[in-house]
Amino acid sequence: MSDNNDFFLASQFWVTGEMYKRRADLVGFVNGIPFLFIELKAPHKRLETAYTDNLTDYKDTIPHILWYNQLVILSNGSESKVGSATSEWEHFADWKKINDEGEEGIISLETMIRGTCAPERLLDLVENYMVFMEVPGGLVKLVAKNHQYFGVERAIAALSDIKSRNGKLGVFWHTPGSGKSVSMIFFSQKILRKVSGNWTFVIVTDRKDLDTQIYKNFANTGVVTEEQAQATSSAHLRQLLGEDHRYIFTLIQKFRAGKGEAHPVLSERSDIIVIADEAHRSQYDTLARNMRTAHYPMPHSSRLPEPR
Repeated sequence: MSDNNDFFLASQFWVTGEMYKRRADLVGFVNGIPFLFIELKAPHKRLETAYTDNLTDYKDTIPHILWYNQLVILSNGSESKVGSATSEWEHFADWKKINDEGEEGIISLETMIRGTCAPERLLDLVENYMVFMEVPGGLVKLVAKNHQYFGVERAIAALSDIKSRNGKLGVFWHTPGSGKSVSMIFFSQKILRKVSGNWTFVIVTDRKDLDTQIYKNFANTGVVTEEQAQATSSAHLRQLLGEDHRYIFTLIQKFRAGKGEAHPVLSERSDIIVIADEAHRSQYDTLARNMRTAHYPMPHSSRLPEPR
């Protein structure tokens, strides 16, 4: 894919605004479009000043250099962070490894450049690991963090070998606040773009507020446009699974059967992927058993993670 594109990196690139001129440290172009913006500071300088003193100024004085931007990298050599042109400082993140084997560069900047700017990686990030989200105050652009990129890549790789894995895609761990719903978006959207099939994603949680929060994140990124994608009852869940939906959101409590009855099969499709959130909690009770017994309600689906 990268062979069909032209990559060019300009150093000390002068940009003229309506009133001011500014010289950017590094601007990376793909087919003449300024995709990459890198601000460098001396090793003894606090990295945050690259944001507060430089990037903030560029947004005011030469905003057009960022109109088509995909990645913003800030670095003083030993510390490097990546984000988007709309990211606040606290949302810029480290990129801790170059590849899934854990390779690191000699310094942080090498890890960042090789981990995000290698041509194939950069194009993959642009196509599959960026999303716009409506938030209070306007539209922001989210860029995958290191753990999201490699976690999604591993899960998608597992999908290609799903039969021998007996439907198990693995476990994708997140710490609180690390963007698990956004990881779900990256995962599902890349599958829809890259893997043939009439895929349906069933997102399972164990709390109503969490179900609503995840649904809103999908809706606020434009990924989900249906208002009826949230199952309101066990019967509604069965109805949704019998129809053609890209996304279905449900509480685990909707996997109910009558007293003493085995849970009925809800779908025989093999192109359903079940994503269970907060898998360490309620997956140990009766409702979880309804999802993992021999009478699994979607016996040919794939699961991330596998209910335990």
